Amino acid sequence: MAAAEEANAEPPVIDDAPLADPAEVRRAMEYYTERGWTDGLPVVPVTESYLAEFLATTSRDLAEVLIPMPHLNRNLTVRLAAINAALAGCLPEYFPVVLAAWDSFLEDGMVTRSIWQSTTGTAPFVVVNGPVRQRIGVNCRGNVWGSGFRANATIGRAIRLGAINGLGLRPHVFDQATQGTPAKYSCCIGENEEDSPWPSLAADNGIGPDDSAVSATVIRSVLHIEARHTTDPDQLAADFADSFCRTGALVRARASGYVVLNPEHARLLDKAGWTKQDLRQAIAGHGFRTYRDLAATGKEAIAAGTGWRLPADHPDAIPQTPPDDLDTPVQLLNSIEAVQIVVAGAPNAGVSSVVETFGPFDRPPAMTKVNE
Repeated sequence: MAAAEEANAEPPVIDDAPLADPAEVRRAMEYYTERGWTDGLPVVPVTESYLAEFLATTSRDLAEVLIPMPHLNRNLTVRLAAINAALAGCLPEYFPVVLAAWDSFLEDGMVTRSIWQSTTGTAPFVVVNGPVRQRIGVNCRGNVWGSGFRANATIGRAIRLGAINGLGLRPHVFDQATQGTPAKYSCCIGENEEDSPWPSLAADNGIGPDDSAVSATVIRSVLHIEARHTTDPDQLAADFADSFCRTGALVRARASGYVVLNPEHARLLDKAGWTKQDLRQAIAGHGFRTYRDLAATGKEAIAAGTGWRLPADHPDAIPQTPPDDLDTPVQLLNSIEAVQIVVAGAPNAGVSSVVETFGPFDRPPAMTKVNE
């Protein structure tokens, strides 16, 4: 009863004799807001002494460029990344993970290709693996896409604020998203390695069990997959493939992304003798639409310049001869590398997710060690 009463209590009000004057804190918060240095939510005022705590967690040069954006004449430096991590509400011990995320984004390659400015409304996506998850409290289990966990919320937010303040990607300015996505605020999860029957994403990519790592890429959306109805692995794989290949998501010629598999689904597959590789192969095998399906939505052809999907009679379309049988399958997942598997969430229901990305289509994901 006492725990329940405590959970329902109001947050404490700062008393009248704090270490800092609340009015000055509010003034500082409004100062940041008025200058467009926030994501719309209040930020933590940053002093030089507090910034020094973040910079003390790394030996990297403060002026080192983490992300160059030459077409905007902008660079995100280590110092700027630290300032934005502090603004986001990170603790200083989170900063090595934030740095690893920026390194992974650079390796991934999508950031510097202007994709964060896209009208599609892209968002940064971060997956954390290894012992650092437990050391700093990264949520890997229930409500993994939701609120309530400081490390997840603020690490993801540090990336967004870095994009705004370091790279200039403000809405209505250089960020041209038509509608955007809630993931633009923050999108950081940890893999639930403890409840998974399989090696982690990091282990799949050569990271040892004593090391922590971050994988980061650019995403369009997160689709929840309700699959409580079956214990047949192939039916489950078909559900995931159908979600990857939905015509409404097809901008490019091919599809790609992550299956964020809850532990219940992972155990079901493992019990049936399936490995992660088996699941990826099965999803890729189901990863097609018929020519008829694509033509019905005007996405049966490919543009010569952009590689985007469009109708066959569009002037930019690469000439093609339609198949005699319009139900001929058109493969959209051309490689198992287009499908990555992460186990996350609570082991309490048949609910998983598909995270749509802009690639890679034929190589492993970007993976960077956390230097603590």
